[in-house]
Amino acid sequence: MSVSEEFWRRAQAVIAGGVNSPARSFRPMGGDAPLFIKTARGGRFEDVDGRSYVEFLAAFGPNIVGHGHPLVLERVASQLRDGALFGAPCPGEVEFAERLSAAIPALEQVRLVSSGTEAVMSAIRLARAATGRDLIVKFDGNYHGHADAVLVNTGSGAATAGGGHDSEGVPSGVRKDVRSLPFNDLGALAELFAAEGARIAAVLIEPISGNMGVVGPEPGYLAGVSEIAHRHGALVIDDEVIVGFRLRYGIIGPELGLSPDLVCLGKAIGGGLALGAYGGSRALMSLVAPLGPMFQAGTLAGNPLSVAAGLATLDILAEPGVYPWLAAMGGRLAQGVTDAADAAGAATSLTRFGSMFTLFFRRTAPRNYMEAQDYDGEAFRRFFWAMLEEGVYLAPSPYEAWFVTLGHTEEDVAQGIGAAARAFLRLRQPD
Repeated sequence: MSVSEEFWRRAQAVIAGGVNSPARSFRPMGGDAPLFIKTARGGRFEDVDGRSYVEFLAAFGPNIVGHGHPLVLERVASQLRDGALFGAPCPGEVEFAERLSAAIPALEQVRLVSSGTEAVMSAIRLARAATGRDLIVKFDGNYHGHADAVLVNTGSGAATAGGGHDSEGVPSGVRKDVRSLPFNDLGALAELFAAEGARIAAVLIEPISGNMGVVGPEPGYLAGVSEIAHRHGALVIDDEVIVGFRLRYGIIGPELGLSPDLVCLGKAIGGGLALGAYGGSRALMSLVAPLGPMFQAGTLAGNPLSVAAGLATLDILAEPGVYPWLAAMGGRLAQGVTDAADAAGAATSLTRFGSMFTLFFRRTAPRNYMEAQDYDGEAFRRFFWAMLEEGVYLAPSPYEAWFVTLGHTEEDVAQGIGAAARAFLRLRQPD
């Protein structure tokens, strides 16, 4: 029995399903014991059995600077010596909020929280408080965390490991206040607003979906979403938990035509520690307690360690040339994987934005969740295991993205391309 298998045996006895997030489970891939990771540096993992892997998981997005970046380690270690958690304001949270506000014009004021889930949950509550309305519009396959209101026809782990597109345990009263529509379909949105516009508090959207695979907006779509929502007095919530600070220094929604009233952030801004944020205009944020009647709080919100890591990460990402380098490395990996698939005659397509992409096991890239679900699941399963055997760790889900980080080297990318070429050749052989 390997060391990972022994930890798996112990985990199943004391952890529900053996994992603390279903996205980490290998069961959807037809496997049993996942790998238990001991150390990580740069763009590589080492598991408890001593095997090394190039990983394009990046912890599902947060590790944009790579594992163990010296500046992040230095700042966190320094703060740890001064204190990990105060339950009182600290200078770092002010400095971090100032940095976010300076980078994102829509964020006149922010609130720091501990995760993307909390950020979205709080933004929805604020939108309802501001408008006096109850209905929330989201889009099929967009993933906004695991709060009740957004676990309706969602993507990500709920689709891969949850056995369906919704979650049991979400009250019917919550479901009745959520409308989920096809992504990239302005007609469906206009029709819904014509029927129920006076009751809609907000439209919640990922400008680039990251959890039905990477699926981008069609030209004019995001501008149309904003125009329809604002014409009917609804707010636009821009969920950039995945893509915020991943594709540029700041958010990408406005560049693609979105006009957000509230913005949600997470993952990359925390430098590998638990950190999220939501915010908007000063007028909207004045509704948040203690100034206003909308309550939101958190013991770990804006904690000194997370903001120290976040500030270090923003310092790194603000350096000249960072995003062009990430995009170039992402493009090199994506092109190499595409060429390998083509050479092997594999039926795949690929969608990329900067340093993140998804390889779809279907001939054409999807434009919505319905199309994303139409893929060759057996081919993906075999590819996942082949890549793992070749020393490349990917997310155990066809709906997740590959991420390139500042910790990856040209050798890591070359290893990923070579592994993909051999993995695709294996797909041509009987399982």
